[in-house]
Amino acid sequence: MKFQNYMILEFPSRSANEGFARSAVACFAAQMDPTLEELGDIRTAVSEAVTNCIVHAYPAGLGIITVRCRILKDHTLDIVIKDKGVGIPDVEQARRPSYTTGGSERSGMGFTIMESFMTDLDVSSAPGKGTTVHMRRKLQRKQ
Repeated sequence: MKFQNYMILEFPSRSANEGFARSAVACFAAQMDPTLEELGDIRTAVSEAVTNCIVHAYPAGLGIITVRCRILKDHTLDIVIKDKGVGIPDVEQARRPSYTTGGSERSGMGFTIMESFMTDLDVSSAPGKGTTVHMRRKLQRKQ
């Protein structure tokens, strides 16, 4: 599918960069004239995906997180968030509500939240090679 515009960000997996990524994607998406609800959903899904990278991908130190956004011709925002961290051994298990490897302070709802706020969510991962979260949100066209 062809795209109309795109952006790529790369940053270290510091917790301070979660807000940066969320805001950058929201600013990029603003050119599509989303509703406030759509913008909030996008911000929340990006926040969850980036937080997963920060908390789970690089437990022994910092790594790189890459965010790519594209505006597709069918008024869809396409977002890919990728790390090269430890990977997820069982993606199906990790996508189950309340499953977490992050300890008792984590709810295990990240993938569930992403899935509920986006039109499509795909997760691919391999142990030792990292994880890619690919999200799409079809936005309303204003009349």
